[in-house]
Amino acid sequence: MTSLHRAGRARRQRVDGETLRLCRLTQAAAAAAFGVPPAELRAPSRRSATVAFARQSAIYLAHVTLGLDIATVARAFGRDRSTAVHACHLIEDRRDDPQLDAVFEALEDVCRERSTQS
Repeated sequence: MTSLHRAGRARRQRVDGETLRLCRLTQAAAAAAFGVPPAELRAPSRRSATVAFARQSAIYLAHVTLGLDIATVARAFGRDRSTAVHACHLIEDRRDDPQLDAVFEALEDVCRERSTQS
């Protein structure tokens, strides 16, 4: 491992417990809504298109609905910042579909409600 790689790894910030809790909340909500196991959303690889979409949805919910910083959300999901930004753009574009928009409205309500509970 080169010193550049070691230095980059050392600069990565940890994600605090509250942020992880909120991201796990969005993962659970998205996993339930799209019928995938929550553990699949935390997998380091992309997985199936269904799992990837559920993960993108959870990232979107964490950032847009719960207001978490995009870079922090990316770290919590084990992804690059650009991947998290792409996820948010993709979901925003897909919300033009009225049926999918209704699903996200319900997910947003659930995430907002549960985010204030301990």
